[in-house]
Amino acid sequence: MNDRLQALADAGVSIWLDDLSRERIETGNLADLVKERSVVGVTTNPTIFAAAIADGERYDEQVRKLVADGVTTDRVIFELTTEDVRDACDVLAPIYDGKPADGRVSIEVDPNLAHDSEATIAAAQDLWRAVDRPNAFVKIPATAEGLPAITASIAQGINVNVTLIFGLDRYREVMDAYLTGLEQAREAGLDLSSIHSVASFFVSRVDTEVDKRLEEIGSEEALALRGEAAVANARLAYAAFEEVIASDRWRNLAAAGANPQRPLWASTGVKNEAYPDTLYVAELVVADTVNTMPEKTLEAFADHGEVHGDTVTGRAEIAQQVFDRLAAAGVDFDDVLDVLEREGVEKFSKSWTELVETVEAQMERSQG
Repeated sequence: MNDRLQALADAGVSIWLDDLSRERIETGNLADLVKERSVVGVTTNPTIFAAAIADGERYDEQVRKLVADGVTTDRVIFELTTEDVRDACDVLAPIYDGKPADGRVSIEVDPNLAHDSEATIAAAQDLWRAVDRPNAFVKIPATAEGLPAITASIAQGINVNVTLIFGLDRYREVMDAYLTGLEQAREAGLDLSSIHSVASFFVSRVDTEVDKRLEEIGSEEALALRGEAAVANARLAYAAFEEVIASDRWRNLAAAGANPQRPLWASTGVKNEAYPDTLYVAELVVADTVNTMPEKTLEAFADHGEVHGDTVTGRAEIAQQVFDRLAAAGVDFDDVLDVLEREGVEKFSKSWTELVETVEAQMERSQG
C-alpha cells in the first residue's frame, strides 16, 4: 500500500481511477490498484473505451460474435462497454460491500442525448438494467435538459454520477435535482439508503479557459491570477454543498435514510505543465469527497504528493476574493462557464464519434 495515497484516503478522499479497459480487468491490474494504490472506484467515458478497444485484442472475440449476430454498431458499443463495467463492478464489489458509497464504476449515457431529457432517461434505464450491479453509476450530464433526467433516474432508484458541472449555479440545480429525486423516491416507497449519487465538478478545464483569457488581457494583475480559478471554483462548490447538507430539507431526507450526493473532483489531471502535477489533488483535500484521477496523476501523487490536512473547508471567503479579482481584471466568468459547458458536450460527442469509428473498424476487421 502506498503511504502517500493512503494518507489521502485517510483524509477522507475516495480515490477513483479515471480509466478502464478489459485488459486492466482480466490481467488483475485493477485489483492490484485497489490493493496497492487505495483505488476504490472507477470512472469511464467514450474516449477511455475507444482507447481500450483500439488497443485491446481482448474485445475481438466478442465483436466477432456480435457481428455474426447482425447487431448494429451502437449495440456492439453497448454490449462491450456494459460488460467491462459489469466486470469492474464485480472486482470492486468487496469495497462496495464494506462501504456502499464506494466500490463504484460509472458508465455514461450517449452524450449526443445531452439536450434530450426523455432520451437520456430511457438510456439511463437501459444501462442500469444491462449492467445489473448495485454498485454501478450511470453518468448523466448536467445540462439544463439533464436536470429532469437526474431527478427521474434517482426517483427510480438508479444511482447517478452527474457529470460536466462547471459552475455554482448549475451545481446548485444539480443538488436540487438530486433532492427532488429522493423526495419522489420516498413517496414511491423506495429505500433511500440504497440510492447513491456523486456530482462531478470539473476542475482543470476551468484554469485552461480562464488562463487563456488572463493571458489575452495581459496585465500584471491578470497574469498573477493564472492557476487560481479552478481550485477557488471547487472550494466555493464545496461551500455550496455544505449549505445544502445543513438545510432542513436535507435533514428530513437524511432522517429517512438518504445518502448525501458527494462532490467528485473530475478533470484533475494538470493540463499546464507549469503547474504542480498534483495540484488538483493536494489543493482539494476534504473528507467525504471523491477525486477521480487519470493513472498519470495517481502515480504522480503516489510518488511525491503531500497531504496537509483539509485544504478546502473554511476557504470560501478567500476563494471568492479570487473571483472578485478575476472580475476586476476583466474576466467574464459567466461566459467562461457557458463556453466550458458547450465545449464539454461537444468534446463528449466528439469522443462518442471516435468510439463509434473505433468499433466500426473493429467490426470490419472481424469480418476480414
